[in-house]
Amino acid sequence: MTAELSQTGASRRRVRVGAVAAALTGALTLLCCGGGSAAFFLTNLGGDQETLVSDEQQCDDEHRVNVTGKMPRMSAYGASQMRNAAIIIKVGQDMKVPPRGWVIAVATAMQESALRNLSNSTVAGSRGIPNEGVGSDHDSLGLFQQRAGWGSVTQRMSPDYAARKFYEKLVKIDGWERMPLTRAAQKVQISAYPDAYAKHEDVASQIVNALAGGAARTVQIAERAVCDRASARAIAASGWTAPIDGGVGSGFRTASRPRHNGVDIGARKRTEIHAAATGRVLVARCDPDHRGVRNCDVDGFPGKGGCGWFVDILHAGGFITRYCHMIEKPRVVPGQLVKAGEVIGLVGSSGNSSGPHLHFEVHVDSNRSFSGGINPVPFMRQRGAPLNGSA
Repeated sequence: MTAELSQTGASRRRVRVGAVAAALTGALTLLCCGGGSAAFFLTNLGGDQETLVSDEQQCDDEHRVNVTGKMPRMSAYGASQMRNAAIIIKVGQDMKVPPRGWVIAVATAMQESALRNLSNSTVAGSRGIPNEGVGSDHDSLGLFQQRAGWGSVTQRMSPDYAARKFYEKLVKIDGWERMPLTRAAQKVQISAYPDAYAKHEDVASQIVNALAGGAARTVQIAERAVCDRASARAIAASGWTAPIDGGVGSGFRTASRPRHNGVDIGARKRTEIHAAATGRVLVARCDPDHRGVRNCDVDGFPGKGGCGWFVDILHAGGFITRYCHMIEKPRVVPGQLVKAGEVIGLVGSSGNSSGPHLHFEVHVDSNRSFSGGINPVPFMRQRGAPLNGSA
C-alpha cells in the first residue's frame, strides 16, 4: 500500500502552497512561523551538553518539576527563563490544573515576555523589584505582562502570583481544555495579537516535557494524566492526537520502498479520520493518477498513482500533516480552520492503494514536497499520540 502525489500535480502544488500559505498567514498568525521552533531547539547556548533539552523525553507517572535545581537549556531560553517555566508548571500542579493548562500557560508567557520576569520603565517601583528585563507596554508587568487590574506591582512581579492569576482565569473558561491553544490564551489575556500564541505551542510542549517528566505527552483519562494514549478525540496536552486507531503496516522510506513518504495505518472503510492537531486546511481534493485522471470515487490499485481523496493541514510551527486514500470527498475545504480531533474524512482505498487504510505523513518547515517529509512514528510518539502498533 502506498500513496504518491502525481509528479505534475506535486510540482503545481509546491508552487500553490506558497501562495495559499501566504494568504492564510495574513489571516492567522500561526501560519507565519514555519520552522520557528526548530530554528532554536537543541542548540547549545554555551552550557554543558548534558543540560540541553532532548526531543526524546520519556513520560513518567509523577511528572515532578524541580524549581530550584539545575535547569535544562535551550538556545532561546537560559536557566532563569527555564526556571520561570518550571514555576509556572509547579503552580499549575499545585492548583491541580491538568497538563494541557501548563502548556497553554508556558506558551502564553513565551509570547508575552519570552519567559522573563519584566519590570516596566513607566511603572513606578517596578525596576526596584528583582527582574530580568525592562518592558514598556502600557502598565504591563511580569511573565504574563499583566496590567494593573491583575494586582499590585509587587504581586504582578511575582512569578508564582502571576501564574496563579492566569490559571484562575483559564479554568473558568468553559471548554478550555479542548480549545485551540491560541483561543484559550486569548480569552485569558485579551491581547491585541490574538493569534500570536499558537506559534509557541510545540516548543512550550517540549519545555513542559523536559521540566515535568513528559507531561505534555499525557491525556486526561478518569481525571488522571496518562502517558501516550491520545487518539481520535482524546487530545494530548501537547495538542496532538493520532488520526485513527490501527496498527502501522508499511513504514516510512523503507529499504524496499524508499519513496514511501509516510506510514500506512490499516482500518476498515469509512473509519473516521481525525485532524492530528489544530490547523488550517491547505488542500482537500482528489489527486490525479499517473495519467492525470481524477477518479477518486472508486477503489484504486497498486501502480495507479496518486493519493486519492486527500487533505493537507498546516499546523503551528510549520508542520504539515497529510491524510490520503479517503473513500469520498473530504469533509473540510481549503482555508478552513480545524480543531485537533475534528473529523476531516473517512478511510477508503482511492488512488495508489491495495486496500483500505490511511496513508499518514508529517512534513516540516511548511514544505509539502518529498524533501519536507519526516518519519511520523517518532514525531507522534513524542507528542503523546503514538500510532498504534508503532512502538
